[in-house]
Amino acid sequence: MAFDDQTLRDLEFEQIRSWLSGAARGETAKSRLENLAPQEQAAKVIPDLYRLKEFCNILTVGEAFPQLFFHEIQAEIKLLQIKHAVLNSEGVLKILQASELTNRLLTFFSKRDRDYPLLSELVQNCYYTDVLVLAIKKVFDDQGEIRNDASEKLSEIRDGQKVLRHRINRNFDKVVRQLNKLGYLAETKETFINEKRVLTVLSTYKRQVSGSVLGSSKTGSLTFIEPEINLEANREMDSLIDEEKKEIYRILKLLTRELSEHLDLIIAYQQVLCELDFIQAKANLSMRLECELPHLSEDQEIELIQARHPILWRSNRDSGKKTEAQNITLHKFARMLVISGPNAGGKSITLKTVGLLQIMLQSGLLVPCDANSKMSFFQHVLTDIGDHQSIENELSTYSYRLRRMKHFLELSNRKTLLLLDEFGTGSDPELGGALAEVFFEELYNKKSYGVITTHYNNIKLKADRLKNAYNGCMLFDSDSLEPLFKFSPGQPGSSFTFEVAAANGIDPELIEEAKTKIDHSRVRMDQILTELQREKNYFEELNQAHREAQEEADEARRYFLAQRKKLQLNSERIQRKSAQEEKFIESGKILESYIQRFQLKKGKLKENQELLKELRAFLQREKEKQLSIQVKARAKKETSKKKQTTTQKQKSKQQQEKIKVGSTVRLISGKEKGIVEELSEKTVTVRFGFARMKVDLDQLQFIS
Repeated sequence: MAFDDQTLRDLEFEQIRSWLSGAARGETAKSRLENLAPQEQAAKVIPDLYRLKEFCNILTVGEAFPQLFFHEIQAEIKLLQIKHAVLNSEGVLKILQASELTNRLLTFFSKRDRDYPLLSELVQNCYYTDVLVLAIKKVFDDQGEIRNDASEKLSEIRDGQKVLRHRINRNFDKVVRQLNKLGYLAETKETFINEKRVLTVLSTYKRQVSGSVLGSSKTGSLTFIEPEINLEANREMDSLIDEEKKEIYRILKLLTRELSEHLDLIIAYQQVLCELDFIQAKANLSMRLECELPHLSEDQEIELIQARHPILWRSNRDSGKKTEAQNITLHKFARMLVISGPNAGGKSITLKTVGLLQIMLQSGLLVPCDANSKMSFFQHVLTDIGDHQSIENELSTYSYRLRRMKHFLELSNRKTLLLLDEFGTGSDPELGGALAEVFFEELYNKKSYGVITTHYNNIKLKADRLKNAYNGCMLFDSDSLEPLFKFSPGQPGSSFTFEVAAANGIDPELIEEAKTKIDHSRVRMDQILTELQREKNYFEELNQAHREAQEEADEARRYFLAQRKKLQLNSERIQRKSAQEEKFIESGKILESYIQRFQLKKGKLKENQELLKELRAFLQREKEKQLSIQVKARAKKETSKKKQTTTQKQKSKQQQEKIKVGSTVRLISGKEKGIVEELSEKTVTVRFGFARMKVDLDQLQFIS
């Protein structure tokens, strides 16, 4: 088995499955998610990943996606396949719910099939129709009750019940008033037995009340009597109720026969809704864990950027703690990573992060890392993590690990990812370390990929000497002796054994004596690693300070440029306003001169008429100037808009003309890059990783 149960347990994938099943609505999706398992064939998983990404995009942009509230209709489908079977009211209403919801989904995707092509494919076996909805609503009202007018006979029966019920209640109320005056009734006066109103009579007076005794209280102090006046009417009511049930059964039988004619469509409802429930549960978890779809590589490689262990991250977030994200790389020139460093420094969680994210991806789930990360598919993911003693089989930890290693050596190849925690432990340190070194070299020679944690120096040295292996360490504050939980590639880490012992109050003389018990070169090597890590921490702090200073400088520069642009715009606006005001002032002066020349004296009428004629000519010229300015501004705006549109069309056309078989392209609405495999006049077949899609030419952007 490529992904054995032990691997899934070691990586705590069961917790992920538990979260997923808890997010599903129906039992079908819950069951699938509870049994979700990684697949070794990329072609089976990649379409699921892209489909899941589409659903996450719907949630991210806030699309008005129909709420997936429905009940599964598997039992109803089985009944519809049986001749003469009859659906009950609940089953019919489930089908109504499924039909209405699927119609809303079809409407949604009909307008967005180019935005969400893979999700749109899911509803292709369904079609929009009101036939089922109208047939069911002809029988059921908006409250889910069978209509009075579902048939003529049912209407007559219920009208008869209404009249009879009114008579029964009127008779009953009359008897209650009479007996209450006599003091024969208990405080509650009445109750219901078999859906009939009965008198609550004090047992002392039960012989004074005519009617049929239907029972008594536990203490015997109260007797329940059906009044004699209603005996015949209640029998008639029982008969009408029986007739009503028979008529409803007949109506449901006819409706079931009508619905069975659309059995294929109803089966398609079940399939579509359960599949979307399955995808939505994965999408909801992806959103909660802030997951992304990394770039999928055909080559064996892992480049995790800002990767987080989802279980640790969620636990830390709930308790207000910070989780350090890690950057980890594996590729054909650096395929075996050996992580060393002190205990409780985060080695195991870093190893588990790589493994769990790989399992999640190959199970069709998005992963908590930066979207620019790269991942690929492995044929085997194998783990040896933790203490696995077996009392039943009388296996020690070391025996278990040896049997596990034998299995790994038989199975490993260039498409295997190994995750080995505390590699080589469980036996004599020197002998176990030697055997671990041999295992390590053998796995390396099989071209396998792996992340290994160890304290053994010989494994660290071997990783340094092998061409396609490399060391890394978990950073440790050598001053405070506190783990930083940050992974750093490039050099092995010190165990800080003696430093941690000193910090915990161990006598210095005992520590020095311990140093004499081991080879001097090993002590010296540990000291060198400690010093290197101290220097690395120092330079990391300097780099961090430099990055922060650079960010502040960039922010200040952006602020300065924004302010300068704002001032320039204000200056230009003020200049325009000033020029406009100068024109107004000049026009005002001209108008003032006309006013001053206007004469009110007698005999000056002719001069004034000439003046008014001149004034009208001036105002007409000013009006024409303003119109000319507006027309020019409008024309300039239209020309600019047309030029921009033409340029965009030309650029788009030029880009599309570049697209050939073998070109690298991407969807205009997405980030994923693909390779063109086939090209026709309007459609293009593009391979995105292992998945192939047919898209319109105008939906693609040329990359290279």
